[in-house]
Amino acid sequence: MSAHNGDGPGALHHLLREAAAAHPHRTAVVDGARTLTYAELDAWSDRLAARLLASGVGRGDRVGLHLDKSAEAVAGIHGVLKAGACYVPLDPQAPLARLRGIAEDCAVSALLTGPRRGGGASPDDLPGLKAVLDLTDDPADTGELLPGPVDTGVGPDDLAYILYTSGSTGRPKGVTLTHGNGLAFVRWAVAEFGLGHEDRMSSHAPLHFDLSILDVFGAAAAAAALVLVPARASAFPVELAQFVREAGLTVWYSVPSVLTLLLRQAGLEADPFPGLRLVLFAGEVFPTPQLRRLMTLMPGARLVNLYGPTETNVCTWYEVAQPPVTDEPVPIGRALPGVAAVVVTDGGGIATEPGESGELLISGPTVMRGYWNDPVRTEQVLVPTPVGAAGADGGPSAYRTGDLVRLGADGNLVFLGRRDHQVKTRGYRVELTEIEAALHAHPAVVECAVVAVPDELVTNRLVACVVAAEGTTGLALSKACRDRLPRYMIPDRFELVDALPRTSTDKTDRRALVERFS
Repeated sequence: MSAHNGDGPGALHHLLREAAAAHPHRTAVVDGARTLTYAELDAWSDRLAARLLASGVGRGDRVGLHLDKSAEAVAGIHGVLKAGACYVPLDPQAPLARLRGIAEDCAVSALLTGPRRGGGASPDDLPGLKAVLDLTDDPADTGELLPGPVDTGVGPDDLAYILYTSGSTGRPKGVTLTHGNGLAFVRWAVAEFGLGHEDRMSSHAPLHFDLSILDVFGAAAAAAALVLVPARASAFPVELAQFVREAGLTVWYSVPSVLTLLLRQAGLEADPFPGLRLVLFAGEVFPTPQLRRLMTLMPGARLVNLYGPTETNVCTWYEVAQPPVTDEPVPIGRALPGVAAVVVTDGGGIATEPGESGELLISGPTVMRGYWNDPVRTEQVLVPTPVGAAGADGGPSAYRTGDLVRLGADGNLVFLGRRDHQVKTRGYRVELTEIEAALHAHPAVVECAVVAVPDELVTNRLVACVVAAEGTTGLALSKACRDRLPRYMIPDRFELVDALPRTSTDKTDRRALVERFS
């Protein structure tokens, strides 16, 4: 790797440039029957960068990416960055009103689109748009030659991408992340997991979800093949299992619910994916009984729990070296090098002793710049780094995650739940994830989510939504909770469902459950 990957200046698209120089003929992207080499991806993204620059897009401008995940989309990401701009992935399945709101919020100056977007309408009539580029109209196909390598001189402090996440107010939050933010995480991951040009890495997460950062840029950093997981395979577990095998994947990265679905519906037997050496999961708690089963089936694979809100990239990690003995959730582990993970107690002090708990604050090079066009909300979550926060590599600000954690005796952090998942019922403060952990201990439970439904009499009623083996009853689930929890934490209702609703990033859609059972 060149100086761009060391301590000097660098940008995310330099990873592609270096891979193309060192391994021009290696496979960069696999998109169904199509493959691109690193030389081809580098050249294509240069042409796109030149088209954007010719359209008036400048350094720091925002460019919307309204495409299904595809070779075009990957080339588009690198092309936007080479043009010195910032890419804003738009969920092709989202309603047009939401897409327009996001595009208007960050004032996108250009839109990249194509025929393989989600089939819905496109926000391509926005005021101020300098260009709408259809990425299937590649000048290389018509013989038009454009300038060679494009370099606009952006560096670590320049904005690279904005990821919009759901806001508690109903208005999406634009999380702004720099080239340096992305590189700090990607460099660590490539080194820690030994990613190399022989690897074939899954690309399962949608591009508007932060798991995609490791997929797209980790593959480029390692000159590995990025294998795009087809949407159809994601929807059908048997097909997904077949795809993992036939695509020869060596690295998998997704939310735990996808792996749980494979375990539940794909008929997996011992060593189902012999080529898979590394399984990374993030985004939500992995039910421990399901994790244990997966590790039993795949004794040769390395399994790692990655933790981090979109605002921090991945900031802590925990390698699950052995199948868990108990049903307690596995830790979220320790901070990445150069990152400080500080636990602030309710009294405002820093937790230092095992067993102490509080809100997790993260500081260091992976932490976002702030929320786009929202200084008030930015000021609420980016606070001065607490005095005594050892381990942070620069950065005066710490991000308040809103996550509650406990210091373990071995120094690992244990996730307790969200501050906003702490609810009041009958005068008691209840942590919903604690109830979920009790339910997951029942052998028949595959997945569950406990939600609080507002009720005038008791403030909130607790509803447990459970996916369980056939024949399971609410009575049995209630007993499982009574065996582990105080009476006030026993759910008022147990709803047996075929599947939990998912958001566009495959996380459990708790809001939908509240609406359904209110």
